[in-house]
Order: sequence, then structure tokens, then C-alpha cells
Amino acid sequence: MTLLNCLLSAWYGLPFVSPNNILVSTINGTGAVIESLYVLTFIIYAPKKVKAKILGLLAVVLTVFATIAIISIVAFHGHTRKIFCGLAATIFSIVMYASPLSIMRLVIKTKSVEYMPFFLSLFCFLCGTSWFIFGLLGRDPFVAVPNGFGSGLGALQLILYLIYRNNKGRGGGEAVKKVSETTTVEKQSQLAPAVDTRAANQDSHV
Repeated sequence: MTLLNCLLSAWYGLPFVSPNNILVSTINGTGAVIESLYVLTFIIYAPKKVKAKILGLLAVVLTVFATIAIISIVAFHGHTRKIFCGLAATIFSIVMYASPLSIMRLVIKTKSVEYMPFFLSLFCFLCGTSWFIFGLLGRDPFVAVPNGFGSGLGALQLILYLIYRNNKGRGGGEAVKKVSETTTVEKQSQLAPAVDTRAANQDSHV
């Protein structure tokens, strides 16, 4: 999602899409290169099943980007092109920033920040805040809105870290195991009535 976000944001910042926004293109273009290296490294060392899944996701990401880029050139011109590309970049930026929500849920359940690195949360907050201010100063809602959302989520992650920081490494793994076991028991209890029903049906047939 970060790769797709960087690609779309870099495209949005190009002069023929959004004039006077070349800084957005250069920074996100650099981000796209770095994210590509991350993804390629993951693909090289991942197991076969995971590798196939990530290759499929990468194909989807590149297809989505290519489709949006082609449509913006062929079907839109001037200000409408900027709005179209800006909306696409905004949507996927918000999706990217929302991706850590599952980790935040895990932190609340386990009361441990073992699986939420502090510096990742900190720089998510700093990145979102700086781009949010940049978007406000430039009066660009397509930059300000998604990064304001990211700044808020980054702040929430830092608050969670502040609350549960003393629990890091103290039973976090055991807590995750308990959550997993609880989920398994809940699933089994949901399946039990169906099993009992089938058994009852078999008895009635006998």
C-alpha cells in the first residue's frame, strides 16, 4: 500500500497534473524506489506460497497505478486531471495510514507494545504532521486531508505506546497466544451446535 501511495502521489505532483508541486513528486518518487526495494527483498526471501501472494498483490498495485495514470492522461485535462489524480492519491494514502489499525487492536487486546515499534509510530506521526502542515500552507486538500488522518493515527499509536510501554516484553507473547487460543475456542463453540445437530440427525435416521 505504501508503494502504491508513493507512485500515485509522485504522479499527482508532476507538473502536467499538479503545477508547482514538484516537491511532492521528488519525495514520493524516492519513496517508491525504496518501497520497491523492500518488496523485492521480501519476494526474494519469502516462502513459495507467500511469494506467489505478494507477486499477485504487486501485479494489482502496478495495474491500479497504470490504469489511473492512463485514464488521467486520456480522459482528463487541466484542473479535472488534478482532481482525479488527487482523489486517487488521497484514497490510497488513507488506506496506507489505516493499515496499522490491526496492530493497534492487538496492542489493546494484549496490553503490550511488543509488536508495535516505537520509532515506526513516531515517524508515522512526524511524517503525517509535516505533510499535513505542508498541505495547509499550500492550500492543497489532497495533501492535507490524508496526512492529517495519518497524523491523528500516529498520535493514537504514540498514546497507546505511552499507556502500555511498561508491558513491552512482559508476557506480550503469552498474551497473543491467549488471544489466539480464545479466538480458537470461540470458533469451536460456534461450530459445536452444528456438529451436535448433525449427530442428532444421524441418530434420528438410525
